[in-house]
Amino acid sequence: MANLKTTFAGLKLKNPVIISSSGLTDTPDKIKQLENAGAAAVVLKSVFEEQIHAQTGTLHGYGSPEADDYLNTYVRSHMLDAHISLLKETKKHCTIPVIASINCYSDQEWTNFAVLMEQAGADALEINILALQTEKNYIPGSFEQRHLNILRRVKKEVKIPVIMKLGNNFTNPVTLIDQLYANGADAVVLFNRLYQPDIDIDRLTIGSTDVMSQPGELASRLRWTAIASAAIPQLDYAISGGVHNGKCLAKSILAGAAAAEVCTAVYRHGTPVIATMLDELSQWMDNKGFDTLAQYKGKLNAQVAGDINPFERTQFMKYYSEHHE
Repeated sequence: MANLKTTFAGLKLKNPVIISSSGLTDTPDKIKQLENAGAAAVVLKSVFEEQIHAQTGTLHGYGSPEADDYLNTYVRSHMLDAHISLLKETKKHCTIPVIASINCYSDQEWTNFAVLMEQAGADALEINILALQTEKNYIPGSFEQRHLNILRRVKKEVKIPVIMKLGNNFTNPVTLIDQLYANGADAVVLFNRLYQPDIDIDRLTIGSTDVMSQPGELASRLRWTAIASAAIPQLDYAISGGVHNGKCLAKSILAGAAAAEVCTAVYRHGTPVIATMLDELSQWMDNKGFDTLAQYKGKLNAQVAGDINPFERTQFMKYYSEHHE
């Protein structure tokens, strides 16, 4: 029977399925159910600095700046305490690794939150710096530099593994990943998903599209994981987005990932889908004669693709011609 154990960011996992930060991971009971269903690790629902400021920003007009500051500090502390409590309670009842997730936009808060998460017992920290760069006077490269600056500050303050979850809006993710590795990142997750707006032409309003991932999103993750894992093989990779079944897990590992973050599949099919995915992966490995993930991890990444690298191809050429009548 296939051995599904893997290592990601220094964490020893019983299999490559990590449940990504979401409403699935916002209570200890839910996380325990995920563990019982076969999940190898979880990323806690993120602490969003933006949400904290949105809450505290409404608390004004109580007669004095001192009163406003006191109430804002109280609300911020209460929200952080709730997240710390979630982390501590989860660690009490679960044996799988628990990864804390923080999403900040001010430089100081990154280190403050990171220290709190480590003190609360997090096994690792996932940093999410997802943002669009839309300023007319934007200086090229400054967003990438911000990732490096934040990583350096956090690494100075914590000893637990630091995982960088990247958005897919970079010109060249490989250059950034190489710099992240040089500055101490323990792993990279490709990719986070931007909020996607939509326009309602009947109501003339702005809303959002489906927040769930689609299977087609896996392709871009496979492309960049295959390219990056060939260029910077010392770093661990996880794929996030479009991983809906065991075949997707196999593709992710063949591209060079050590694990995959899963969310939508569990929302749509419930926790039993985890066992189904792992069974599919195990059966595929048995059919191919693979005993461990290490035997085929990166087997089809860009390094082994040959001189004509399909992962770097941008035009359809013969691939399109195969489908025309």
